[in-house]
Amino acid sequence: MQSQQIQVVRGAEAGPWLEAVAALRIAVFRDWPYLYAGDPGYEREYLAAYAASPRSVFVLALEGDRPVGVSTGLPLADDAEAFRAPFDARGIDPGEVFYFGESVLLPAWRGRGIGHAFFDAREAHARTLGGFRWTAFAAVDRDVDDPRRPPRHRGNDAFWSRRGYVRQPGMTMRLPWEETGVGSTMHALTFWLRPLEHTP
Repeated sequence: MQSQQIQVVRGAEAGPWLEAVAALRIAVFRDWPYLYAGDPGYEREYLAAYAASPRSVFVLALEGDRPVGVSTGLPLADDAEAFRAPFDARGIDPGEVFYFGESVLLPAWRGRGIGHAFFDAREAHARTLGGFRWTAFAAVDRDVDDPRRPPRHRGNDAFWSRRGYVRQPGMTMRLPWEETGVGSTMHALTFWLRPLEHTP
């Protein structure tokens, strides 16, 4: 197995990678906790915001030329109203928030520090753009006693907390997607925030 390389593409440079990103999202989010039954139509609509934003970023983990993981981000002001509304309600200007979309990585490549590389690159991109006070992402909420939860599942909460992110109870949005064995249903996702430090 080759070692991975990290490549950062921005704005329109992401266009050629959108199909690969959609395939990775479908593959990784099929598992707990998203249980996403891949929908190409949903993928096209979701990724359109990233393709249209000149300030978006895609951080790619590559094995040779093959993406094995990707992490995305864009200014929250460039995303859909559903993503911005919880910030408006909290009194946080969406124009001061850089939003992290997904970090998806195929299982064989986990545990190699790629998750940290994803966060480092997106935070650096937000600093380079300037004008942002916060970085944020949203994670799906699941009941702790949901019988579908794998018995050995380890969530990412501890990792995110070590990165300085804090879950914000009450800052929740609802998004629909096709769930395996259920069909289209609404899901609650709660935001995590971190102040974006700026280098001198």
